[in-house]
Amino acid sequence: MQPLLEELQWRGMIQDIMPGTKEQLDKEMTTAYIGFDPTADSLHIGSLVPIILLMHLQKAGHKPIALVGGATGMVGDPSGKNEERNLLSEDVLNVNVAGVKAQLEKFLDFDKNKINAAEIANNYDWFKEISFLDFIRDTGKHITVNYMMAKDSVKKRLEGETGMSFTEFTYQLVQGYDFYWLFQNKNCKLQMGGSDQWGNIVTGAELIRRKCGGEAFAFTCPLIKKADGGKFGKTEQGNIWLDATKTSPYQFYQFWLNANDSDAESWIKIFTFLDEPTINGLIGEQKKDASKRILQKTLAKEVTIFVHGEDEYNNAIETTEKLFSNQHAAAESLSEQDLEGMDGIVKIDFAKAKIESGIDVVSFLAETTIFTSRGEAKKMVQGGGVSINRLKVDRVEFTVDRSLLLHAKYLLVQKGKKNYFLVSII
Repeated sequence: MQPLLEELQWRGMIQDIMPGTKEQLDKEMTTAYIGFDPTADSLHIGSLVPIILLMHLQKAGHKPIALVGGATGMVGDPSGKNEERNLLSEDVLNVNVAGVKAQLEKFLDFDKNKINAAEIANNYDWFKEISFLDFIRDTGKHITVNYMMAKDSVKKRLEGETGMSFTEFTYQLVQGYDFYWLFQNKNCKLQMGGSDQWGNIVTGAELIRRKCGGEAFAFTCPLIKKADGGKFGKTEQGNIWLDATKTSPYQFYQFWLNANDSDAESWIKIFTFLDEPTINGLIGEQKKDASKRILQKTLAKEVTIFVHGEDEYNNAIETTEKLFSNQHAAAESLSEQDLEGMDGIVKIDFAKAKIESGIDVVSFLAETTIFTSRGEAKKMVQGGGVSINRLKVDRVEFTVDRSLLLHAKYLLVQKGKKNYFLVSII
C-alpha cells in the first residue's frame, strides 16, 4: 500500500495539512483521531468520509481513535452553521453515543492483539471530572480571545445577525482540550477532520504547544459537495443514514446509483477502496460510453456492500430490477410476492372506506403523506410527475377507487422519477 498521504492525495482527500505531518507519519506508527458528533443515534453518509480516513490510516499501519463527543455534543459546534443548535439532553446524548459507537465498530479493527488496534473514546469521560473554574484557569488562560475570534467559524457568526452564544464560542477550546487530553494520555499526535474543522483542530495543536510544549500535527479533507450545488447526502426524504431502519439499503443504493457523471468520478475515489488503476479504467470506460453508467453502478455496489453487506446489496438490485427493468410492463404483472418483497420502497397503509367510495387523486396523495400538502400534490400531478400502477396521472379530477387495486389490495405510486410508494388498503 502507498504511504497514507500519497494514497489520500490521489483520492482527493487532502485539503489543509500542518507542516511536519508527512515526516511524522513516515517516522513511526502514529496515533490519530477524528471526532464524531452524536447529534443522532445514527451516522449518515457524510460521516463515511471520516470513517474511511480512519480506515486508510489503520491500513497504513497507524492507530486510529474514533472520538464520540458525549461532552462536545452538549455544547454544539458552530462551524459551518448560521444559527445556534438546539442542545440535547444527557439521556438523548447517551442513546446517540451508543448508536454511533455500534456503527463505528463495524468499520474499524478493534483486535487488541494488534499493535494498531482501533479505540473508541468518549470525551465526556474526562470532561465530567473537570469543573468550570478548573477549566478556565488551567486551559482557558493559554488561548487568547483574539486568537479565538480570528477563526472563520467565529467571525462569520459574529458578523451575521444571529451572533454567537458564549456556549458555542467556547466550543473550539473544548475540542482543543480533547486533542490535548489524547496527546497526554494516548500519545495521540495527529488530528484529522473535515476542512470546516481546521480552526478547531489548529486550536488543539496550539493548546498542546502552549500547555505542555508538545508538537502535534493535522490534516483535513475537503467537504464533499455535489456538482449541481445541492447538499451532499440530502434527498427529498432527508439525510441518507447508515442505519438501515432510517434509510433502507434500496434507498441507499439508489442514492449512489443516481449520482451524475462528475460526482461519480470523484466519489468513487473517496467512498471506495478500489485501487488507482481500477478506478482509472472505470473512468475510461465511462468516457467511452456514459450510457452504461459503469461508474455509478460500481460506486453504488461498492458502497452498499461496504455499509450493508452483500445480501442487502442483492436485495436492492432485485427491487431495482422489479421497479425499473421493464417500465412498460403493466403493474398487474407484478405478483403479490413481488410487491410485498420490495425492500426499501416506502410502505403506507390507507383506509379501505375512502377507496370504496372513490377519492380524488390530490386528496389521496396528500392524505397518504406521499406529498406534504394538497398544493404540492396538485402541482406535481399537473406537471405529469405522478404515476399510479405505472400509468401516468395528469388530471387533478382523476379518481382513485377499488378498480385500480392490484391483487384487490395494493396501489403502486411513483412520485417523480425515482420515488416509489406501496399503498396497502386496509
